[in-house]
Amino acid sequence: MLYRKFGKTNEMVSILGFGCMRLPILPGGDQSNIDEEKAMELIRYAIDKGVNYIDTAYPYHGKGMSSAGQSEPFLAKVLKDGYRGKVKLATKLPSWLIKEREDMDRFLNEQLDRLETDSIDFYLVHSLNSALWKNVKDAGIAEFLDRAIRDGKIKHAGFSFHDKNEYFNEIVDYYDWSFCQIQFNYLDENFQAGLEGLKYAAQKGLGIAIMEPLRGGKLAVGLPEDVQQVFSEAKVKRTPAEWALRWVWNHPEVSVLLSGMNTMEQVVENLKVAGEAKANFLTEKELNIIERGKTTFKARIKVNCTACSYCMPCPAGVNIPSCFTSYNNYHMFGREEAYSRLPSEQKASNCAECGECETHCPQSIIIREELKKVKALYE
Repeated sequence: MLYRKFGKTNEMVSILGFGCMRLPILPGGDQSNIDEEKAMELIRYAIDKGVNYIDTAYPYHGKGMSSAGQSEPFLAKVLKDGYRGKVKLATKLPSWLIKEREDMDRFLNEQLDRLETDSIDFYLVHSLNSALWKNVKDAGIAEFLDRAIRDGKIKHAGFSFHDKNEYFNEIVDYYDWSFCQIQFNYLDENFQAGLEGLKYAAQKGLGIAIMEPLRGGKLAVGLPEDVQQVFSEAKVKRTPAEWALRWVWNHPEVSVLLSGMNTMEQVVENLKVAGEAKANFLTEKELNIIERGKTTFKARIKVNCTACSYCMPCPAGVNIPSCFTSYNNYHMFGREEAYSRLPSEQKASNCAECGECETHCPQSIIIREELKKVKALYE
């Protein structure tokens, strides 16, 4: 396992972090029913092999963004038997649920109880965009973070970001953050904070955690034939996932990359690459191959959805991530995929156009309009 300095925190973190938003679940499709035996095996195996950064959040593996999920209390079980002392634990304040200053203390105290820990190593203000940033700023986020650090409830303060780049620098400059978390992969080099934000935060001394390095798994499996053909031209043969991971780690500004691993095969592959992937290690020819693959891939994708499920639950019952996954798969692979197997109440035609989903979408997708296209194609 390779390690990098996490910005001004001076902590050394494994370049591979375990993201606990997409853990294996029990049959039935309920995200709150984590397959605890399998998930514990995966996480503890990764820790035993050197992973020391574990990332979760208040709503992960729950019924929706407005309620507490099962990821935090499950991690409390995983980190027993001495494992808590082996890792740096990261979780997030649900910024969209903050109405006043007292809410911040209430959620933090609840999370400390759920995680069964006295202190959270890396505490993020979750999913900031221009609207949520204004809300938490006005509610007193700076004073809250200062006091939480002073009281020892958190060790380092950071934020995760989901909006246009123009708002990123403002947030970075407002507070003495120790780190931030941004979306970054070879398809999203200039999306949201992007490469420009990555470099700006690094110049300010922030540690940088990367989410969606495989774009919700889309860069790891089922690549279109023409994209796969581009990668097959490389002298050194690598899996699609390895190409994507190495591209992110090639940037020296990146401290840790979060991978939502849910099979042992994924864990083993990611660990192998994390023992070899150094910054500035890709050759010019390899970088050119990735750029060509990116161009080929981007021409096929119709909806910029990573299946993060922040849009769920839909008040009308539409399974928005599944609708978009099938829609993209159709255009990328020329087949219907799983749309025909969706229950009728989960299909795009049930959209009531209330727009609630769009207020939570990190990718700023105009979901109502895109669902009309899904409906037109399939129904």
